[in-house]
Amino acid sequence: MAFDIDMIKGVYASMGERIEKARELVGKPLTLAEKILYSHLWEGTPSTQFSRGKDYVDFAPDRVACQDATAQMALLQFMHAGKPKVAVPTTVHCDHLIQAKIDAKTDLKRANETSNEVFNFLESVSNKYGIGFWKPGAGIIHQVVLENYAFPGGMMIGTDSHTVNAGGLGMVAIGVGGADAVDVMAGMAWELKFPKLIGVKLTGKLSGWTAPKDVILKVADILTAKGGTGAIIEYFGEGATSMSCTGKGTICNMGAEVGATTSTFGYDESMDRYLRATDRADVADAALEVKEHLTGDGEVYANPEQYFDQVIEINLDTLEPHLNGPFTPDLATPISKMSEAAKANDWPINVEVGLIGSCTNSSYEDISRAASLAKQVSDKNLKTKSKFTITPGSEQVRYTIDRDGFIDTFNSIGATVFANACGPCIGMWDRYGDKAADGPRNTIVHSFNRNFAKRADGNPNTLAFVGSPELVTAIAIAGRLDFNPVTDKLINEDGEEVMLDEPRGYELPPEGFAVEDAGFIAPMEDGSGVQVVVSPTSERLQLLEPFVPIAAESLQGVKLLIKPLGKCTTDHISMAGPWLRYRGHLDNIANNTLIGAVNAFNNQTNFVKNQLTGEYGAVPDAQRAYKKEGIKTIVVGDHNYGEGSSREHAAMQPRHLGVAAVLVKSFARIHETNLKKQGMLALTFANENDYDLIQEDDTFNFVDITDFAPGKPLTLEVVHSDGSTDTIMVNHTYNASQIEWFKEGSALNVIKKENA
Repeated sequence: MAFDIDMIKGVYASMGERIEKARELVGKPLTLAEKILYSHLWEGTPSTQFSRGKDYVDFAPDRVACQDATAQMALLQFMHAGKPKVAVPTTVHCDHLIQAKIDAKTDLKRANETSNEVFNFLESVSNKYGIGFWKPGAGIIHQVVLENYAFPGGMMIGTDSHTVNAGGLGMVAIGVGGADAVDVMAGMAWELKFPKLIGVKLTGKLSGWTAPKDVILKVADILTAKGGTGAIIEYFGEGATSMSCTGKGTICNMGAEVGATTSTFGYDESMDRYLRATDRADVADAALEVKEHLTGDGEVYANPEQYFDQVIEINLDTLEPHLNGPFTPDLATPISKMSEAAKANDWPINVEVGLIGSCTNSSYEDISRAASLAKQVSDKNLKTKSKFTITPGSEQVRYTIDRDGFIDTFNSIGATVFANACGPCIGMWDRYGDKAADGPRNTIVHSFNRNFAKRADGNPNTLAFVGSPELVTAIAIAGRLDFNPVTDKLINEDGEEVMLDEPRGYELPPEGFAVEDAGFIAPMEDGSGVQVVVSPTSERLQLLEPFVPIAAESLQGVKLLIKPLGKCTTDHISMAGPWLRYRGHLDNIANNTLIGAVNAFNNQTNFVKNQLTGEYGAVPDAQRAYKKEGIKTIVVGDHNYGEGSSREHAAMQPRHLGVAAVLVKSFARIHETNLKKQGMLALTFANENDYDLIQEDDTFNFVDITDFAPGKPLTLEVVHSDGSTDTIMVNHTYNASQIEWFKEGSALNVIKKENA
């Protein structure tokens, strides 16, 4: 029996009429993405045709999901919204605060001890406001959502960039910051610029060593880390329908790495099979009744160039396994080319660790295929050369693979099974203890989604490569980055040459899924009597104070805080790893603000000039000095600023410390929205070359900020230390309601005012 089945049936009941009206307005057949978007308008039945990439549109998502690291700030904000209960089905998942170190049992026990205060807070707030709570060890949010909540044709938002994983079940699922989630939880419209559409036609069929992961690794190669920004990627074709539902989830999951708003697939038999296997036959039956609405119109897929803004075609028959990296998820190398690429780039050939699992590759199918390779270690008298770890995506998957003997197989080759949590994928991996910053240059391979510098283990010298679970397992057995299992032989313990057989696995468990305790705790029907307690002396949690609006007069004499050089992701702006412990305490976590960004003036991290003293020091220290003197600051950045996680801390921390504006060549979508939501100025250079004009001692005057209006560029006077000036134009994408967020101090302030 599915969660929220009445809500799902309600979505399906109105879908046909709304899609027909949208088709009439648009005047042509519709893609799946358009069907879902137009059937989830805040106004209900569509009355307007929207322009892709231009119009801001109000939507009504069906549900919200929050992971524990971002849920803290989201719920702290929701407590200010003045609502007794969430307006749409909402869940909280405790998956980020469990550090991988020894093994699942030991690590989970330690997490429950060290983060007990946070888990208790999240559970009590969930209980009070009618939110479903998934306790520590239940699994990773995206896998749990796919198994329990995702449904074809639905729309959901989640406070994690990989919410997009639910596209594997035909949803439009979008990662957002906590303030966006608060809007929906409070029963308000959720705003999004109507996305552009990228169609990916998959021909042929996956076979042998090639896996769904290789599809998205190839797409990342084609689109780059920002090529999907502002767009929904829709997959179709015979290659799409021949793939498993969880394989589709893997592809959608990593769509976040090309900047896509989300990715999705049309409803097909693999989704029906998955729904029924996960005890949701009622959803499958309901979907079958409206199946024509749950995929793109036939004409769209027959002539995609006429309906998508961009079309990519990938032949799965000829696609080969890939490894992407290091340091960026879009640097793709076919495995047949890895030997020469490694030599040309001087990448360390020996692989120290292979890691599989996490939210993107932890399905039963993934694990069973990897286990088929692990079994060959003993069958062929081999010895695994690299350390090897497995991170199950949910307790349901872990329990089932344990029942079916796969964990025993992994244990037999010396593998470590970590807790059902994010772990190494997000930097919660105690690989080096307190010596990570000075770690050796080394290579790891994993089936995660991101591989930014320091992402997995905190070591800036770790080169991380992303591949399928099958390829990662094979490379861990061989111990070499340049091992190609398609062609290369291994020497076994008897000195014989052997080859690994192609991986084999099961789309779904032959004996069905099983679990004793999935980890779900339902909220009370009436939580009005629940008391949420936050100690004023807590170092982990801090009640929020509303942000004060940034006054026009304070935007004169603005100081440059830092000019980051090159890639500046949310990991650079607000690191994860050990800093996750402070995600519920804004002032404490603000001490990591921009400490990972490279200063363009000295090529060092966390070392900037304090213009008040002329001395160099940590970024947060300089910013706190400016704040003490009542001086606002600006951050100047490069392209795709804020790439990566949805963490709104990367906006809230600078805002809390007194940063008023961020001026860059271009933004990642979620981060730009987060800045707007927190009442800051998110600006882009009208002329990108003006980035080069910015000097270390610059002061900025927003000369026409009082004329801030939609579609009207702002004028910025840049005053250099020698008294000379440059006047530059900067653009923005604020509409009238977003300008109101700025004027009121934050979007939350607007909500609170409207609910007063």
